[in-house]
Amino acid sequence: MNSIGLSPLALFLQAGVVGKGVMTLLLLVSVWSWALILQIWLSGRRLSAAVTAARGDEEAVLVAGILEAGARAQTVRVATETHADRRLRIGESMARAARALLLEAEGGLPSLAAISSTAPFVGLFGTVWGIMSSFASIADAHDTSLAVVAPGIAEALAATAIGLAAAIPASVGYNRLSAAFSRVSADLDCLVQERADRLAAAGGPAAVKEAA
Repeated sequence: MNSIGLSPLALFLQAGVVGKGVMTLLLLVSVWSWALILQIWLSGRRLSAAVTAARGDEEAVLVAGILEAGARAQTVRVATETHADRRLRIGESMARAARALLLEAEGGLPSLAAISSTAPFVGLFGTVWGIMSSFASIADAHDTSLAVVAPGIAEALAATAIGLAAAIPASVGYNRLSAAFSRVSADLDCLVQERADRLAAAGGPAAVKEAA
């Protein structure tokens, strides 16, 4: 009876063409998901640090675009505008820049969600194919012994395991990073509101534009 190696490399080498394709795809997806997790985590850390620095009136290059959007909105004065309207307009300008920055920083989250939801099904496809191979082996050999069905079953279970290995980190990473970015978003909103209050109350020369 041929022995079945249980190491990942042995299971890969013993799999058929379709099984190898599924395993290779899932391996690449797993590496991609870990790269996305690291990239998004670092982006979140940098953005969180920048927001904290900006709220403490320290220089923060990463959120400079948001502050510049508020400064540009401050230089526009509408003759009939109240203080509340001026504050709202400045806040909206900064909020648009903040949303763009958040979208850029968390850009890989949808990909993580897609990996976590689709990788198990890709692995399931490999599982079904491995079981079909086992039945085909039984039909060819006219034998139901373990030596006949073991290679196909091993291929099927290996595809399932690799699919879960790709999906679980992506799912955990997505949930944890989403929660982290929710906190960063709340801090960023506080920064926008604080600066909008400050800029709306500040005086200084401005170009006056009449309301349309």
